Amino acid sequence: MHQPGYFYILTNNHNTVLYCGATDNLYKRVQEHKEKLYSNSFTLRYNIEKLVYFEVFSIVGDAFAREKQVKARSREKKIELIESINPQWKDLFDALSPDHISEPLKIKKFFR
Repeated sequence: MHQPGYFYILTNNHNTVLYCGATDNLYKRVQEHKEKLYSNSFTLRYNIEKLVYFEVFSIVGDAFAREKQVKARSREKKIELIESINPQWKDLFDALSPDHISEPLKIKKFFR
């Protein structure tokens, strides 16, 4: 059986710096960013910890391919992607839990 994967975009509190990543455990990875576990990381240096966008993939390799694809795009295209599902740039981490992050319908409830 294939392991699911997640592509995500984080930003800082002022929405001025964007960070794209991919992982096999979105909840855990974003929590690591929020807890500032890696002392020399880009996300720590720019205080990036707000999850503003993510996609779920049935195969983790597809998430990493998506990360490369989006990283190659302009900042404007990344902003369009974020605003397509999260026009207010809310922190989507609040809508996640370790038990149901693969259920995209939970995100829709967050926006209501």
